Amino acid sequence: MKSNEYILFLKSFLRSPKYVGSIIPSSRFLANNMVNQVNWLEVKAVAELGSGTGPITRYIHKQVQGSTKVLLFEMDETMRTNLRTTYPNFSCYPDGAHLVECMKQEKIQQLDCIFSGLPFFNFEPALRDTLVDQVYKALKPGGLFIAFQYSLQMKKILSERFIIEKIQLVPFNIPPAFVYVCRKKETIQT
Repeated sequence: MKSNEYILFLKSFLRSPKYVGSIIPSSRFLANNMVNQVNWLEVKAVAELGSGTGPITRYIHKQVQGSTKVLLFEMDETMRTNLRTTYPNFSCYPDGAHLVECMKQEKIQQLDCIFSGLPFFNFEPALRDTLVDQVYKALKPGGLFIAFQYSLQMKKILSERFIIEKIQLVPFNIPPAFVYVCRKKETIQT
C-alpha cells in the first residue's frame, strides 16, 4: 500500500472518526480472510460498504469474474474518486444506507455477497438499523454478509437477521479485528 493511501485514510479518520473507525486501512491479512470466504465462481453481483482506500476492494478485484457486477460505497469524496479511477468497471456510490436504491439503478435484483468495513457500533442506532436492513433486503436468500468489526458487540443485532456461520479473529490487523461470516436467514423470527 502506498504511503499516500495511509495519509488519505488518516485525514478521513481525523475528519470523521465515528464513520471511519480506525487510523489505518485494513491489513492484507484481514482483506484476504474476508474475500476468501466466498465461492467466486457463483458470484454475479457483490457490494462493499465502506471501501475506504480499497484494501478489500483490491482482493475483490482479483477474484471477480468478467461479468460480475461490483458496487462500492464510500462516503469520503476523495477516497470515492480514487476508487472510481482505480476500478473504472466498478460502480461507486456515497452512501450504503441507499444500497437497494443503487442496486435498482444498476439493474441488480439481488446481491450474492456484501462485504463491510463499516464500524457499525459507532453509528447511531437508527443508522445502524437502516444499514442492517438494507443489507438484508439486498442479499439473495442464503446470501453472505461478511463484515469485520473490532468487537463482538454486533453479534446479537446480526443474529436477528442472519445465521452467523463463524466469527474469526484476525490478529494481524491494527487493531485486531473479528470477521463475521453471516448468511441471510430465509425468514425472520418476530
